[in-house]
Amino acid sequence: RAQLSPNEKMPTKERLAEAGRHLSGQPARTEASAWGGAKEATLSATYSSQPGDEIRVPAFPMHRQDVLKWNGWGYRDSGFEINPDGVIVFQGKRYDFGGTLMPDFLKWMQEERGIRLDKTSLPQQPFLSELAEPIRNAGFVQQVEGHHGGMSFEAEDRLFRSHGHTCQEIFALRHGRPERLPDAVIWPERHDHVVSIVRAAHEHNVVIIPFGGGTTVSGAVLCPKEETRMIVSLDTSKMNRILWIDMENMMARIEAGVVGQALEEKLATYGVCTGHTPDSYEFSTLGGWVATRASGMKKNVYGNIEDLVVRAKMVTPTGTLETSVQSPRMSAGPDVNQLILGSEGTLGVVTEVTMKIRKLPEAVVYDSLVFPTFSQGVACLLEVAKRRLQPASIRLIDNEQFQFGRAMSAEKHGMFETIMDQIKTFYVTSIKGFGKTDLAVATLLFEGEAEEVKAQQAAIHSIASKYGGIVGGAENGQRGYLLTFVIAYIRDIAFDYRYIAESFETSCPHSCVEKLCRNVKERLYALCEAEGVEGTPYASCRVTQLYDTGCCVYFYFGFLHTGLKDPMQSFHNVEVGAREEVLANGGNISHHHGIGKVRKQWYVSTNSPVGAGMIRAVKDKVDPKNVFGVGNLLD
Repeated sequence: RAQLSPNEKMPTKERLAEAGRHLSGQPARTEASAWGGAKEATLSATYSSQPGDEIRVPAFPMHRQDVLKWNGWGYRDSGFEINPDGVIVFQGKRYDFGGTLMPDFLKWMQEERGIRLDKTSLPQQPFLSELAEPIRNAGFVQQVEGHHGGMSFEAEDRLFRSHGHTCQEIFALRHGRPERLPDAVIWPERHDHVVSIVRAAHEHNVVIIPFGGGTTVSGAVLCPKEETRMIVSLDTSKMNRILWIDMENMMARIEAGVVGQALEEKLATYGVCTGHTPDSYEFSTLGGWVATRASGMKKNVYGNIEDLVVRAKMVTPTGTLETSVQSPRMSAGPDVNQLILGSEGTLGVVTEVTMKIRKLPEAVVYDSLVFPTFSQGVACLLEVAKRRLQPASIRLIDNEQFQFGRAMSAEKHGMFETIMDQIKTFYVTSIKGFGKTDLAVATLLFEGEAEEVKAQQAAIHSIASKYGGIVGGAENGQRGYLLTFVIAYIRDIAFDYRYIAESFETSCPHSCVEKLCRNVKERLYALCEAEGVEGTPYASCRVTQLYDTGCCVYFYFGFLHTGLKDPMQSFHNVEVGAREEVLANGGNISHHHGIGKVRKQWYVSTNSPVGAGMIRAVKDKVDPKNVFGVGNLLD
């Protein structure tokens, strides 16, 4: 049926059908093309309404441990190793960085971080035979039969979903035992399956913990150790379909188990994207982004997850929560989407999300800037924000992080590359007078129409020059951006040599940035000294997502645990002290990682006792039996 013109009156039958599509979460009906012809470059309307027409997005296997590490980050075949020649190399072929030799990295680890190759702390072998037998609620198991795509009581499947990626969780897997595992893993395949599973859990008093990508760094999927009921990890990975794409209204309806990178790759074949790329988007899922109020590296153009969500659907023990329309904005009291966003598995399971989409950018340009000092770099970013010139991504790293990245530089091949590197260093340090121990670097990514990108880049270069900045080039910008996806693997090799590390983030007003960065790093040094840490700990920061009124700041810290009586207790003391320092200097408790269990001691003070009471009241209303008893946000 051809699309009606604005002046045409729609027959009653058609209006009712249109309303039905609207209420069921389908796109408005327009002249449609079949999926087979939807890859044409023009943004013609595309519509899927029949079962089987949906787009299946690649997903991890049910037994994720076959391809992913059970006690570390990422893929089993990828990671940093020391080769027989004593050079650190990144193994694996999944990344462009694969096979890269870093001749200076081990030296930096030894001389600057105090690592000794003769003092190791290697991970233990799997301990599956020692795990407790799972609790089985026979009534629940029987009732969900036929309402899922698989259910497992196997120890390997349960162990993989028993943890996220905080330092404490990975250390426990390497050297101890998880205190409590889920008793079963269940894989729903669609929204209706989740409804049946949650209903059964409510009737039989079973706990459900939603599990997406498992990349959480807040302890959000840890099982409460005191829980005596059966705990089921609800794995959303089989809910991996794009249900429809509406090219006219630039929206897509997507199931919550879809993995970020796979989603963007699939959408790209239709000429569109969401643009949401958190550091973890290789592994994290849409449902996890919604549940934690996530932010992506390119939020300056595409927005944070709360800006991208048009309509979210969540299954609770007392029914499904969802607005009746998916209009661009609505004034109808408090927005229930905002109750779903950031709920962290405490109220229900996110099953489907309608998201905004955009055309793929015409131009993608990497760039970098070098500043004499971190302070000058911060001043540049502030002016960029005030003039609303933020590119898709702009991230400023301090000198400590610059030195870290420099140590990871790839091996130079041939005399020409070596000479050129020396010339660049000479120009920056001798001609421009930048101190090697003072300078800071910003990496930039521009996306959009070619002419707009060109103008934006020129404007930012002009601002940078006012603050002593010089252009570092596209190669350094791209390398810095892509390093984001391999840097998380570094902690695994650091663990091997008794070095523990973590990152945490905050956001603060522009006026607080320099003070906050300086004081938190100084506090980290003092806390480590008080704990008796050997050598100088590592503390660095970067300014990332840039807002009109402030920015996100990321901190990285690490230290040797040699000689410490209880490394994880010392780590906890340092981490808590650092977060208190963040709060004392104008930062908040989390910009995008969420609260989970690690940060819930600050939830009430952050949101006020009244605010916390409101959330408790919602929890009591939708989940009176505490089926979603994961223990995040509030006790």
